[in-house]
Amino acid sequence: MNSAFNFTVITIYKLFLPKKVSRVLALDFGKKRTGIAVTDELQLIASGLTTVETQKLIDFLTDYMERELVSCIVVGEPKQMNNMPSESEAMIKPLINRLHKLFPDTRIERQDERFTSKMAVQTMIAGGVKKSKRQNKALVDEISATLILQAYLNRMQ
Repeated sequence: MNSAFNFTVITIYKLFLPKKVSRVLALDFGKKRTGIAVTDELQLIASGLTTVETQKLIDFLTDYMERELVSCIVVGEPKQMNNMPSESEAMIKPLINRLHKLFPDTRIERQDERFTSKMAVQTMIAGGVKKSKRQNKALVDEISATLILQAYLNRMQ
C-alpha cells in the first residue's frame, strides 16, 4: 500500500475515534462477594471481569484503576418490588462515599439491579452451563454485574 493511502486511513481513524478512550466498570455488590464487569475502551460491549471478596474490593479497584482508564463506575441499585431501596442499600451507601473519595475524577452512577441474579442463572441455563457450575455464586455475581452494566449502556444510548 502506498503512504498516501496509509496517511488517509490514519487521519480518518484519528478524526472519528474519541480522543480519550475509557472503560465503564460495574459492580454487583454483595456482603461476601462483589461481581465486576467492564466495557471495552469504546464502551460498546459489556463483559464479565471477575468476582472478588467484598473485603478486598477497594484494593482490587485501586489496582485496576491504576492500570486502566475508567471514566465511570456503575453500582447496582437493589430495589424492592415497590421501588423502595432494599435492606442491602445500607451497605452500599458507605461504599459509594468511599468510591467518591478514592476516585474523585470518576463518575459514580447507579443502575437498578432487580432480577439480575435470576436473569444470570437463566442465561447460564440457556447457554448450556451444567448445574454444578450454575451453583457457583461467584460466576452468578459476575454475570449479574455484566447484566447491570449492559442495562446501564442501553439506558445511556
